[in-house]
Amino acid sequence: MDTVSPSERSRIMASVKSKGNKSTESAVVALFRVCRLSGWRNQYPVDGKPDFVFPKRRIALFVDGCLWHGCPKHCRIPHTNRSYWVNKISANKRRDNRVRRRLRAKGWSVFRLWEHDIGMPRASLTIERIRKSRPTD
Repeated sequence: MDTVSPSERSRIMASVKSKGNKSTESAVVALFRVCRLSGWRNQYPVDGKPDFVFPKRRIALFVDGCLWHGCPKHCRIPHTNRSYWVNKISANKRRDNRVRRRLRAKGWSVFRLWEHDIGMPRASLTIERIRKSRPTD
């Protein structure tokens, strides 16, 4: 059980600035450069705040952290305050599904990449799928 109210927890979490994913984002940018993949933006006004957006192709790419998004291979729920983390990760998964459905309903393709897949064959497959998609212009 969380020790603060949901509104207070929301305020606290909103004030935490992203630091831990900068190296992950840098690795994806480096991968884009090595693969000569262009046309991406990392801050673009679209539902769900994707990590990378390819506006002309209408592709949203989310790079999911193993803990925060419940990776079946690597997510290890912290032992401290376990019920909080189980609920938090479940809520994140539900939100991810809602965002995916909303974007698809608006004609966007949604790609998800686990942080542990960066630099692996899975990342290369995702980049090839993005490259093969047709721009909507």
